[in-house]
Amino acid sequence: MIYHDWISVLHSLREKRESCVLITVLSERGSVPRDRGSKMVVSASDTFLTIGGGHLEYQCIAQARAMLQQRCTQPRSEEFALAARLGQCCGGHATLLFEPLMQHQPEIHLFGAGHVGQALVNLLATLPCHITWIDSRAAQFRAVPAGVTVRQVDDPIDCVREAAPDSYFVVMTHDHPLDLALSEAILRRGDFRYAGVIGSATKAQRFRYRLEGKGIATESVARLRCPIGLADVKGKLPAEIAVAVAGEIISVYQQQAISC
Repeated sequence: MIYHDWISVLHSLREKRESCVLITVLSERGSVPRDRGSKMVVSASDTFLTIGGGHLEYQCIAQARAMLQQRCTQPRSEEFALAARLGQCCGGHATLLFEPLMQHQPEIHLFGAGHVGQALVNLLATLPCHITWIDSRAAQFRAVPAGVTVRQVDDPIDCVREAAPDSYFVVMTHDHPLDLALSEAILRRGDFRYAGVIGSATKAQRFRYRLEGKGIATESVARLRCPIGLADVKGKLPAEIAVAVAGEIISVYQQQAISC
């Protein structure tokens, strides 16, 4: 799709919850590629519009992507001497404003690639989020949706330790002891946005008893969603469970977006 104005670009990226940096030419002296007010938008994977091309634009794109990678939230302005600094024949000076427009995208770690995990990952892949799909069985990853990161690991607990703060954890492995160990690791780190474990009310009661027996505080154990998913969405088919879990995750990250 070709965009001709920056407002349409920002609207489209916001709908996709994709972070970007808006670059604006604030002022210019001498000969410069574009006049003041000219804008371009830079996302992690694309650019829209132009501030004149050449080395100036190339350096600005690199700087904008560095801001995205560092998750900068504060705008900054910078002056560029086109001849001395960038070797452009224009020879003028331009001051540019970099405005990061950060969109929160949940980091979801899905443990388990069984029937329910496969149904759920296909739903989650349609949402504005980053998904890491984790299982020790390589053969289970038969069809991986675009954009999903697969981790085939011997010890999934390592993935809990390496996850970013405010992550979403969904535990539905083929092994109940592993589910318990993952739940313990998630609760001990404490800085998660959401943690859910597949299972019945009986499994939930047993897990809570064992987790408290391991020294985890009752209020921390209470944060663990088990049974997982929206209670009003009934059914035991993988697709039905996946819809209930995805709905619960959506409700959590939408509430977070409102609070931000």
